[in-house]
Amino acid sequence: MRKIFLSFYFIILFTSISIAQELGELNVQKIMRDPAWIGHSPDNFYWGDKSEQLFFNWNPDNNPNDSLYAYDLENEEIMEISHAKEMTFPDRNGVYNDNRTEKLFVRNGNLYLADINSGKMEILIESAQRISNTGFLSNEKEIFYVIENNIFLWNRETGKTRQIVDFSSQSEPKEKSAKESEEDEWLFDQQLELFSVLKDKKENEERTDTYRESIESKGIPTVYLDGKRLIESSITPDGNHVIYRLYISPKGNDNTIVPDYVTESGYTKDLRARSKVGGEQAYMELGVFNLKTRENKIVSFDEVEGLNQIPEFWSDYPERKEEDFETRKMIFQSPLFSEDGKYTVIDARATDNKDRWLFLLNPDSAELQLIDRQRDEAWIAGPGVGYAWGGSTKGFLADNKTLYFQSEESGYSHLYSVDLSKSKKKKKQLTKGDFEIYDVNISNNKSHFYFLANPESPGIRNLYKMPVDGGEMEQLTTDKGGMEYTLSPDESKIALRKSTATQPWELYIMDNQPNAEAKKITNSISDEFQSYEWRSPEYITFEAEDGAEVHARLYQPEGGSNGKPAVIFVHGAGYLQNAHRWWSSYFREYMFHNLLADNGYTVLDIDYRGSAGYGRDWRTGIYRHMGGKDLSDQVDGAKYLVNEIGVDEDNIGIYGGSYGGFITLMALFNEAETFKSGAALRSVTDWAHYNHGYTSNILNTPVEDPIAYKRSSPIYFAEGLEGNLLICHGMVDTNVHFQDVVRLSQRLIELGKENWELAVYPVESHGFVEPSSWTDEYRRIFELFEATLKE
Repeated sequence: MRKIFLSFYFIILFTSISIAQELGELNVQKIMRDPAWIGHSPDNFYWGDKSEQLFFNWNPDNNPNDSLYAYDLENEEIMEISHAKEMTFPDRNGVYNDNRTEKLFVRNGNLYLADINSGKMEILIESAQRISNTGFLSNEKEIFYVIENNIFLWNRETGKTRQIVDFSSQSEPKEKSAKESEEDEWLFDQQLELFSVLKDKKENEERTDTYRESIESKGIPTVYLDGKRLIESSITPDGNHVIYRLYISPKGNDNTIVPDYVTESGYTKDLRARSKVGGEQAYMELGVFNLKTRENKIVSFDEVEGLNQIPEFWSDYPERKEEDFETRKMIFQSPLFSEDGKYTVIDARATDNKDRWLFLLNPDSAELQLIDRQRDEAWIAGPGVGYAWGGSTKGFLADNKTLYFQSEESGYSHLYSVDLSKSKKKKKQLTKGDFEIYDVNISNNKSHFYFLANPESPGIRNLYKMPVDGGEMEQLTTDKGGMEYTLSPDESKIALRKSTATQPWELYIMDNQPNAEAKKITNSISDEFQSYEWRSPEYITFEAEDGAEVHARLYQPEGGSNGKPAVIFVHGAGYLQNAHRWWSSYFREYMFHNLLADNGYTVLDIDYRGSAGYGRDWRTGIYRHMGGKDLSDQVDGAKYLVNEIGVDEDNIGIYGGSYGGFITLMALFNEAETFKSGAALRSVTDWAHYNHGYTSNILNTPVEDPIAYKRSSPIYFAEGLEGNLLICHGMVDTNVHFQDVVRLSQRLIELGKENWELAVYPVESHGFVEPSSWTDEYRRIFELFEATLKE
């Protein structure tokens, strides 16, 4: 009986599992579950230092958290790596010596040195204070490390450590002035004799001075920062100079408060959040300390080309005078050194982000020489260009004098190089064309670049190899989706993380040869997800009203679109690409679009003006008017649906989140004849209430450019609402604050608008987390379209 019972049990269990693995007909509840039901794609992949293993985070067993796994190339096996085993390997991030035989890395605040060939690791420095940075000096006899921005050198031969400079937040002590007369001297002595407080203070000052002098006499000079915040110090490879960055904080910027109502304590908790656009902004100063002469200098930028250039938008305000324009401040990235220490490059941005400069810094004189300036009347950005604090692609070639970097000067982000040894710094464009390059890496011998590029189509990225002096781009992969890559340390293999529009990310390994076969090494997606025949979207283009070509994804219902309703989806962020051919970060929306198509809707997903992947002009097409061309692209998309595939022009809806929610509001308020219904999720309703970093790039600031803000903010156009509007927002959204929709709601109430409703989510921030919230939100969206677009 026991055997029969067990067999019966397993039959029932197997049947239950089989049924569960069939997704069946789509509905909102199924697709908005915890995304673990889809499977866990591998992520954060990197090679072991000897090119024998590929490490990655993965969760094939659907555990509460991902774990570290390793693929062994020799055995072709995947194994889970315990934490104890992981600690026997050097950290992923570290610094190699020139021959790549040794690696420095910081783990748990301590400094380690690994021998690559033997695998041996040793702790060089144990510190109660966290070590934040490390590296080899060019002679490799000394190793530097940084604690609280103070730099120390460890001599490999003697084993001794010395601090090379001491940064003090205090002001430099002033020399005591000589007493002017015998009477002054008598009064001074009398004060000390009569008042013990003054005598004690004098003695303390003398002890402090004595200690400082003893420190400096031992070879540790002090740099006084006068209350400014030190955020980074770097030593030049030759060990002769320290370059440091000072952060000058803004004064008087008011942070905002976001109330959290659903707390464990039962009391409302105020969450401290960002300030609004337009306040005073932080800036930096750049200092150079000469370790030989002990001379400290602050780099002057007073004569920098274009620093006082007045932006073009000022012409819209004729009452302003040239003298009203305040000289801009700067933000600097970490200095870049040639390996021999001969050249130091400074990457600088104006605080209004309309200029980027590359400078050659002479550490001895602290003087600058301009290498390149990129001016953009909108704002500086683009792949590989980075942002104010970092993220830019740049480095030196093997000759230690040729700098390479990315720039949007041509209208697309491309690679450039410049010989810094020449008196006239003339850059050379290395890649050319109406496409962009991404994720640039240079080979170990610095003879070739590797990078991703999209010359075939903006929505397809493949891996290319090219000589460092330019020339033919050799295509290594021929996929029709998207990918990420990393080369093995010996550069014989390439690891790829690839996906398509219908299949999430998996890991592959290929030989470093053109068109080599990529072997798939992970299978991460659940049988339940695979059981449904997910639509591969059609990739179409249509012509905008100004003649531009707009790329989009199209989903059509069975039997075609003629006479049926349609929905346009507006992706968020603005500068983001979604009409591409790889697995979307909007995977929930992708599944929802399949659901809509199953129910007779045509869905169009547009990479409107402002989206990524299409070059500088497309990126900045929304400058000073959000809700301009980015909105007209949605209208032109609706016209395409009507004129080309015959959707019902009287039943077109629109929806999106964040920036997509903003566009949805603008569409319902300004294009009521096109859009009958819309769902605006976590929407910006007034750009004057959003953050500075994002908004000031596109609209400048409310005080400087009120015209841009007024024509870009939905709250000014709410009287135009005629259709059906659903607003959804998380109450603890610390990005787009709940206050945005509260203010809009009051505006709609005062205008007497009726066909709108607001759904609030008390425990959600900007990106929803709880499946119940996702389900409720998308149930409401689906019901809105069902009730209003199928009449």
